[in-house]
Amino acid sequence: MFCADCEFLFLDIRFSEAELARLYDNYRMDSYVALREFYEPGYALRNAGLDSGINYVSVIEKFLEPHLHMPVSVLDWGGDTGKNTPFRNGNTAVDIYDISAKSVVEGARIVQKQEAFAKKYDLVVCSNVVEHVAYPARLLCEIKKAMHSGSVLYLEAPFEAVMRNNPTDPHLVKKHWHEHINFFSKKSVMTLIEKCGFKIIDISKNEIELNGKSGAVFMVACKLK
Repeated sequence: MFCADCEFLFLDIRFSEAELARLYDNYRMDSYVALREFYEPGYALRNAGLDSGINYVSVIEKFLEPHLHMPVSVLDWGGDTGKNTPFRNGNTAVDIYDISAKSVVEGARIVQKQEAFAKKYDLVVCSNVVEHVAYPARLLCEIKKAMHSGSVLYLEAPFEAVMRNNPTDPHLVKKHWHEHINFFSKKSVMTLIEKCGFKIIDISKNEIELNGKSGAVFMVACKLK
């Protein structure tokens, strides 16, 4: 489905919480990779590249620094192992909430939802998550529970080729679906954030390269209205 108003492309199948938990059970672990490789030859090689981590954490930190007062407490929502969490070193707390339940890197710790909601963090990171979830607006409204009036939310979402190359009719081009069920334009990212009660304080499009392939992501810093 495609919304011509906000330029948002999405799969019309919305997963339940139970289905989402099953889909991401053992996410990118050996059994998951083997199954994906069976149906998507070449996935194992791509996953190995992803395991090495992104190469632009310093770009994220530079983007966020003008809006933060160090040191900061950090919650990385959907942060996997924490290896890509900005400002992971030298800060008061780095907590990771992730449904995959993987072990996290040194200096970070796993928290559950209620534990995260019992605290207020200076920086909440939600990076490359909203493209996976059934109800991204519901997710962002939930994240607000872990923020205080001065907190910064860093939202990152991919600006994928189907959106870059087909801005007016991506629904006629997109044929195959696997992990990502939401595809964003700049307008749809901004609409999502503003409708969830945030004000955007900075937004940028970052050209990236991962696994030898070029791409782009939207980087957004926002606060509670």
